[in-house]
Amino acid sequence: MPLDPQVVAYRAARAAAGIPPLYTRTLAEARAADLAAIRAGGGDVEPVHQVRDTEVPGPAGDVPVRVYRPAGDGPMPTLLYFFGGGWTLGSVDTADGICRRLANATPCQVVTVGYRLAPEHPFPAAVHDCHAATAWIAAHPADFGADPRRLVVGGDSAGGNLAAAVTLLARADGPRLAGQLLVYPNTDQRADRQLAADEDPLLFNRHSVAWYRGHYLPDPADVTHPLASPLLADDLAGLPPALVVTAEHDPLREQGERYGQRLREAGVPVRTSRHDGMIHGFFAMPGVFDAGRRAQAEAAAFLRECFALPGTDVGWSAATMPGGPADD
Repeated sequence: MPLDPQVVAYRAARAAAGIPPLYTRTLAEARAADLAAIRAGGGDVEPVHQVRDTEVPGPAGDVPVRVYRPAGDGPMPTLLYFFGGGWTLGSVDTADGICRRLANATPCQVVTVGYRLAPEHPFPAAVHDCHAATAWIAAHPADFGADPRRLVVGGDSAGGNLAAAVTLLARADGPRLAGQLLVYPNTDQRADRQLAADEDPLLFNRHSVAWYRGHYLPDPADVTHPLASPLLADDLAGLPPALVVTAEHDPLREQGERYGQRLREAGVPVRTSRHDGMIHGFFAMPGVFDAGRRAQAEAAAFLRECFALPGTDVGWSAATMPGGPADD
């Protein structure tokens, strides 16, 4: 399909405003511009019953986390959410809108993790921060009012990559997870052979991907590490049920959908959902793209399925998991 009319209008507005690509700016400029763009496109800020900032121990010091809790008593199912930004941009503020809407719509508790950023802290710092935060909350559920039997990890873009990596660590070292929400995730860091040949400087493109990768993976030997490129893991069996959301006009679409296929082949219950006409970043911009609202509603529905399961016995099979728009 061609670009959605809302994407066409968005692109035209960026062209008229003369907005330069993030990869042409300094890190400080790019970080500020990224947050401003997300806030501008995020729509209305939804109130949540309780929002608090705290910290958990990490491998290199305390890791900031922000906790979004809807109304209700007792231990709550909890989503650990990892923000996007190419492992280079972002903070707990980046995913504020997403976390508020998912907390209310599911409903569930959402904890977003302020992992360390590259290039100051290259791979695997972010992965280990995210896994440490997940493991700490699972081991200290009373401190967060969390139900340790109902934990899901998720994220968009680089955050989706981190969520997939955390599931690999958790399979070996715990905690047990009830699901993984992967929104247009990076899953294969090898060069650009798998990327669409999209050069449009007004949209996320292969140059964007290379710029972020260069900050996060300065050592070429790390490119094929499974925690950097989950698609290259030898074995994906035993991972938690997954929703993989992709956008048709996204250079990461193919690798996200291939990861969903590999999960399916490994016997993991998975739904892949391609949003036609959409671009990378649409999930975080429901104030601009109707598809962003639909995708967030789809994510909330997936979380409800995960959290409705008794204990940590997911009870799904690959054959019975409903299919999304991109499934055969």
